[in-house]
Amino acid sequence: MTALTVAAAALNQIPLDWDGNQARIVAVLRAARAQGVGLLCLPELGITGYGCEDAFHGPDVVVQAERILTELLPETVGLVACIGLPRLHHRALFNTVAVVADGQVLGFVAKQHLAGDGIHYEPRWFKPWQPGFVAATRFAGVEVPLGDLLFDVGGVRFGFEICEDAWVAERPGARLAAHGADLILNPSASHFAFAKIDVRRGFVTEGSRAFGCAYLYANLLGNEAGRAIYDGGALIADRGTILAQGPRLGFAEWDLTVATIDLAVGRLAQARSASFVPALGEHPGLVRAAHRWPAAMPRPTPAALAAWEGGEQRKMEEFARAEALALFDYLRKSRSYGFVVSLSGGADSAAVVCLIALAIRGALAELGLAGVKQRLGYIPAVAGCADEATLIAALLTTLYQATANSSAVTSDAARAVAVAIGATHREIDVEPFVQGYVATIASALGRVPDWAGDDLALQNIQARARAPGVWLIANLENKLLLATSNRSEAAVGYATMDGDTCGGLAPIAGIDKAFLRRWLGWLETTGPAGLGPIPALSAITAQRSTPELRPHAAAQRSEDDLMPFPLLDRIEKLAIRDKLPPAAVLARLVGEHPEHTQDRLRTWVRIFFTLWCRNQWKRERFAPAFHLDDENLDPKTWCRFPILSGGFRRELAELG
Repeated sequence: MTALTVAAAALNQIPLDWDGNQARIVAVLRAARAQGVGLLCLPELGITGYGCEDAFHGPDVVVQAERILTELLPETVGLVACIGLPRLHHRALFNTVAVVADGQVLGFVAKQHLAGDGIHYEPRWFKPWQPGFVAATRFAGVEVPLGDLLFDVGGVRFGFEICEDAWVAERPGARLAAHGADLILNPSASHFAFAKIDVRRGFVTEGSRAFGCAYLYANLLGNEAGRAIYDGGALIADRGTILAQGPRLGFAEWDLTVATIDLAVGRLAQARSASFVPALGEHPGLVRAAHRWPAAMPRPTPAALAAWEGGEQRKMEEFARAEALALFDYLRKSRSYGFVVSLSGGADSAAVVCLIALAIRGALAELGLAGVKQRLGYIPAVAGCADEATLIAALLTTLYQATANSSAVTSDAARAVAVAIGATHREIDVEPFVQGYVATIASALGRVPDWAGDDLALQNIQARARAPGVWLIANLENKLLLATSNRSEAAVGYATMDGDTCGGLAPIAGIDKAFLRRWLGWLETTGPAGLGPIPALSAITAQRSTPELRPHAAAQRSEDDLMPFPLLDRIEKLAIRDKLPPAAVLARLVGEHPEHTQDRLRTWVRIFFTLWCRNQWKRERFAPAFHLDDENLDPKTWCRFPILSGGFRRELAELG
């Protein structure tokens, strides 16, 4: 045998969804066998789901995972499959991959390098396996090897780098290649971040070149557990060349990327390499097994990547598609009947409702109406939907809530956007509630609050008066209420807690305001490839950002309250991402922004650090947000900061 057909899968799993996860794995196994695949790699922890968090500490998770692996064995006859699950050994839990051939488990490979920074918390649940060590474990009454393993199955040698193993300097693949590996498999749970696919392609391509073998990369897909988004994008490379790459950010429940590897050519190429130094001793974890590989099927040249992947506006496309997939998955996995958004006529709420529309349009484009109805079949209103318009109207409710300080500009803009995307739009006047609260409290205090002395309180009561009505609609319609605050507002607490922050999910709290503005301009004129623009956004992009919480005569503008949003976002990166103190941040800004005086920049730096420290409690209470880049402010998954602190008082005093 000189050729082998291999496949890497993308799976849209759900933590602890035993039946659903098993069904999707079965579907992939059957599809692989139907396509003549001999060796299949599935994503990391595919049986349990990656995001089980502290549920991994419960004994039943390991028991259920082993039970499902046992039930999957008959589906692997005639196939070699690599399936991820946690494994308990010597009172420690390990992140492992089971190698199954012809219905038998040949061994469990354990992950050596755990992801423990940023959004990852693996060392809380798992232990790293030590390179070079092999142990024995019992599965289904049979003793099988566990640890740092290399497999020789039917004359084909393969080993593993499990996700983080490929992101470190001392990659396990080097030792595996020295011991004659024909293939290295990487079952991953690698979350989406802007441009991260370039890094993945790099280590897959370079790994296959440096190790002189084929390399398979499998990944999760979709919004698995709530915050992290997985983009799929399975990869197969051979000796420095990508042979096949799967789609990213799609709505399918699983996807299979297939290629045929010429083993003889790869072995001869490695033999001719002057730099290749073989390990003359046998690998301590070598597992041998007999197996008859299926005849390799000829493969056409893989289809090119989607056009949007290579465009100049890829970040715009990635944001639209990642958010759309995350929203669609969050909807169906939470079993909500749709979305409710308090549509203010401003940029943030407009972006949220447009992303919902893109989610529905994208799902329809990929799955078709019947496919979307099947996924959302638990929602009664979906059954009667005949097209995109009726589906969006059924799933999205928007509400404009006016006060005395609202304007015709924002009410008209909100209505225009809602009509353009087809939402069910309603408008109410909440001024009587505002006045009722103020009058009631005035009676209790014995004085009437006024703008001269009670500015912030009078602004906040308007935002909070909007919360009960929109929550009532969400409850009555059994829909998910979305908060509309962005990351720039989260950084400085420019949001009314229990007002505009109310909601069960904050889909744009992970993206900065400056980018959001640019994205809305792009969506107005261009939009995602295949879905097109939303021209009605011109009513939004023509405005300057304002919360409309002060009287009209104040001409309130968000940037006047704070600072220019591009400056705010730059300070955030320097102070929070790069951890620079106030003086260093100011020095950077002086060099980068000569259009502003040093005194003005100093004031903005002081405002940012003061508000950042003062409002950590707000960030602790924000609704869950999607992770979009490695500059997140979410204290639960990325950026931890004390609620009570010294507030940089000494450092700010040194600014002068």
